[in-house]
Amino acid sequence: MDRIDQYRLFLRIASCGSFTLAADQLGLPRPTVSTALQQLEARLGTRLLHRTTRHVRLTQDGEALLERMQALVADVEEIEQQFRPAAEHVAGRLRVDVPSRIARRLIAPALPALLERHPSLAIDLGSSDRLVDLVPEGVDCALRVGQLGAGSLVARPLGRFALVNCASPAYLARHGTPSSVDDLRRHLCVHYQAGGARGGANWTWQEGGEERSLAMASRASANNVETYIALALAGLGLIQVPAYDVREHLERGELVVVLPAYVSAAMPVHLVYPHRRHLSRRLQAFVKWLEALLEPHLE
Repeated sequence: MDRIDQYRLFLRIASCGSFTLAADQLGLPRPTVSTALQQLEARLGTRLLHRTTRHVRLTQDGEALLERMQALVADVEEIEQQFRPAAEHVAGRLRVDVPSRIARRLIAPALPALLERHPSLAIDLGSSDRLVDLVPEGVDCALRVGQLGAGSLVARPLGRFALVNCASPAYLARHGTPSSVDDLRRHLCVHYQAGGARGGANWTWQEGGEERSLAMASRASANNVETYIALALAGLGLIQVPAYDVREHLERGELVVVLPAYVSAAMPVHLVYPHRRHLSRRLQAFVKWLEALLEPHLE
């Protein structure tokens, strides 16, 4: 077993937390895995893992090696794939980050089909509503919804999410249904504080080709879309949200569209990744799959 294979094996043990699981996943006898790890520790002159009868955990040196080796092994696999026939199967581990609601509602349910198509592919799916820093955090690509800021990342446009204004029937029964933007001064909205932002709650809409906004009162706020929608369902105010996110709630009457003539501009959707001349085959496969998955929900 060469050095790169030993590092791959170390990464698999660290991921599984078990010699036995790592051996099963790699199709190797457990003694072979144990011997290879001992050889790696001997060559490096340090202990990488604390071993007990039930658990395996990283030492401080093991954690340092893990951080370095994840990027190195990924680069080696990418270099190897550049010279393989295009028809060869996709392999390796891909780290992606997407907004939490897209992860739960769209990507997670469809992921088994992708992994069945590519048995040697593994996905680490990060889901949050913060902007991850791809390079320091070792993320291969991220899905971004909304306007992109300046930066060195490559951005691949995928389309736009149409927005809708809505509220729960209970909220409208208490406060009335707004018929114009002037009525919003007497209403509450749920404030979405993206990325931990603070400040007043502004309602936005397109009028005459221009973006308009109005400061609104708010008694509840959220920093992720899941909670944002939950607060609207609880009757705590009006929200502006991508239509795909609340389609089922609208169909079931749990939310009601308001002010359909005064909606914000559709939100652009991009896949971003660090600038590289050659994208790994696994990233190319994921991008193609994600584009097809999102296409019915984009305009």
